[in-house]
Amino acid sequence: MKNIMSKTIALSLVLAPMLLAETVKMDEVKVEGTKINSVKISDVSGEELKSADLAESLSKTVPSISLVRRSGIANDIILRGQKKDNINVLADGTKTYGACPNRMDPATSHILTNNIESVEVTEGPFDVENFGTLSGMVDIKTKKPTKELSGEVNLNAGSFNYKKASATVSGGTEKVRVLLSASTESSDQYKDGNGDTFADQIDNYLLTRPALAGTAYQDRYRDMKAFEKKSFMGKLFFNPTDNQELRLSYTANRSDNILYPSSKMDALYDDSDIYNLEYAVHNMGSLSKQLDFQVYHSEVDHPMSTKYRKAGITPAGTSNEMINALTTSVDGIKLKNMMEVGEAAVTVGLDASRRNWDGSYTKYTNGVLTAPTGNKGIDNVDTDNMALFAKVEQSFGKVDLEAGARYDDTTIDHGGAMQDRDYSSLNGYLTGTYNADKGIQYFAGAGKSSRVPDARELYFVEGNGATLGTSTLDQTKNYEIDLGVKKQYENAYAKVKLFHSWLKDFIAYNASKNASVFENVDAKVYGVEFSSFYAATDALSFDAGLAYQRGKKDAPLSGQSDRDLAEIPPVKVNAAMNYETEMTKSKVEVIAADNWSNFDSDNGEQAISGYAIANIKWNRDLTKGFDLTLGMNNVFDHAYAVSNTYKDLTLLVTGAANDEVMLLNEPGRYIYANLRYRF
Repeated sequence: MKNIMSKTIALSLVLAPMLLAETVKMDEVKVEGTKINSVKISDVSGEELKSADLAESLSKTVPSISLVRRSGIANDIILRGQKKDNINVLADGTKTYGACPNRMDPATSHILTNNIESVEVTEGPFDVENFGTLSGMVDIKTKKPTKELSGEVNLNAGSFNYKKASATVSGGTEKVRVLLSASTESSDQYKDGNGDTFADQIDNYLLTRPALAGTAYQDRYRDMKAFEKKSFMGKLFFNPTDNQELRLSYTANRSDNILYPSSKMDALYDDSDIYNLEYAVHNMGSLSKQLDFQVYHSEVDHPMSTKYRKAGITPAGTSNEMINALTTSVDGIKLKNMMEVGEAAVTVGLDASRRNWDGSYTKYTNGVLTAPTGNKGIDNVDTDNMALFAKVEQSFGKVDLEAGARYDDTTIDHGGAMQDRDYSSLNGYLTGTYNADKGIQYFAGAGKSSRVPDARELYFVEGNGATLGTSTLDQTKNYEIDLGVKKQYENAYAKVKLFHSWLKDFIAYNASKNASVFENVDAKVYGVEFSSFYAATDALSFDAGLAYQRGKKDAPLSGQSDRDLAEIPPVKVNAAMNYETEMTKSKVEVIAADNWSNFDSDNGEQAISGYAIANIKWNRDLTKGFDLTLGMNNVFDHAYAVSNTYKDLTLLVTGAANDEVMLLNEPGRYIYANLRYRF
């Protein structure tokens, strides 16, 4: 597999310059979009000014997305009851994985909202171009350089001493365009609706749990910042001819001292680098309407440590620190060609990638190095994937059809003595939209997708030497049906979607085990989603959405009795009223969720109260390119939690029978202001 991939990358790099040959122009292929389960969020950088955290922004915008709160920044998401590798996160076609086995640095944390132009969320297995889209995809598009000189500067301040500054400048010529963007932000620990900081929330949890006293923050670190973060993005677009474009980009993120209060460790830093090269040729002839070539590299460096906790130091002041330092990288390449065959648009392509994941423990006892680098948590694991894919789109009168297929061959090589694995799969889907009269659309889709286990699920070893990974895991398969209807009115629309997902060999965490804790189980997830919009006047509009999911294992895990599938959020509602004039924009939104009444109690989840919070935002154009945004989140300072406590994450808990895992509350009332200058 490695030799095949190396030869493929080399061959593609040789072929790329040859694509600069003379080309023939053709008319554009016009095919109606047939994606049935997608929503696009535009102008993310302009609207999401409160924070650079993409996960938080998506959870407020898309009802089927829920937040997994880990810290003040770098949070995770659940889409339709699925997270981690069960959903695919892309940024301009690149993949970035987190290095932390405890999800402190999920993929969504490596692209900041101030660099994002739009995000398209596709629900379901309706993607064949990318590796591992099991139950959905988050497709991020970052800002593009402009020909005209333009840019913006943002200065943001908020509660809990939040500070952010960002700047973007872009410009060029007909042939060459450049964009540069940079940002810096930091925040103290936020206070929840009870007025408690991160350190306070831990102390409250430990009042009746003296055995966990070492997980509290040391006095000298109790008031330290929650995070500090800097980013840079640079892009160069070059058009050698009218029908060719070369795109180069580099994105860097540097985060320091990120606190994760409900975990046993914090991140000393979290650094990522993303390099991307894209080359496109349009209108080459009857066999190539558009040819796209992409090669990218991403890498993440993430050491987490007990340095700031009481367990990290002895009473005499010597170090008892434990460090788990991990790195991960992805090298990817994709070549795809879109052609016109009769009335159909046909896309065929090759997709290949290699992910490396490596991590070692270092431990100091009474200031003496007792477990040097080399004690592996994840031992230099390579996941190599090679795939061929094809997609066909065609309209037949009022009916739009789309079909796709993908064949994957994946090899996972352990750097040590554990079992290597090989997987192969054939996936595909068929979707259709019927555009009836009177503005009604009916849509349906059926598909099958899969994803292989990751290195943590297969091989992870704890610092105490216990092997938590299960090297015999099968890949997970998703068989799904989606149905929906959308009614478009002159000034409104309403859309309802239903889905049912049969998960074969779903990878679940079994907290009843002390080793090989991951196991395959068959399960089902189903639900309904509703979204709507109504423009009452030219200025006043309303939008609302609702998402409901349920998940069940076909049988309990080994030694357990609970059949509820973990991480299935309760009913969630998003609703907003918007008022916009020539000079001002105002928004009042309500986000609410029901109690957690169906949860996996055998694996650490617990009953959580429902909540309803209100957020308000006001924006006004000032003068000469300036505008001001004022906002307040959680207006009534409600104390609540959105994330449950599935033990798939290593969170604070004593291990005693029936002891509840620590819940992390959301921020309390948060007031912010953003001054922006555009030119």
